[in-house]
Amino acid sequence: MKMILTILQDSHSDAVARALLANGFRVTRLASTGGLLRGGRTTLMIGVDNEQVEPALEIIRAEVPPAPENNPPQATIYVLNVRDFARV
Repeated sequence: MKMILTILQDSHSDAVARALLANGFRVTRLASTGGLLRGGRTTLMIGVDNEQVEPALEIIRAEVPPAPENNPPQATIYVLNVRDFARV
């Protein structure tokens, strides 16, 4: 199992979350701040089975426009190993 953490601009978070939910992924959204100007950011947490990592990443990449040249990235994505998982 993997945890995908995606930190993106607030303006892209709705489209990404909707696309992931429409494709059967569970998404947890956290408001966050960061960067030089402390602008609005959103962190999405997506828990997936190993074989679902690439489809989830494709959806995220499709919904986040490429960064204009010489600008900071639109999103930062981490894929982490999950050793244990439980729903209570």
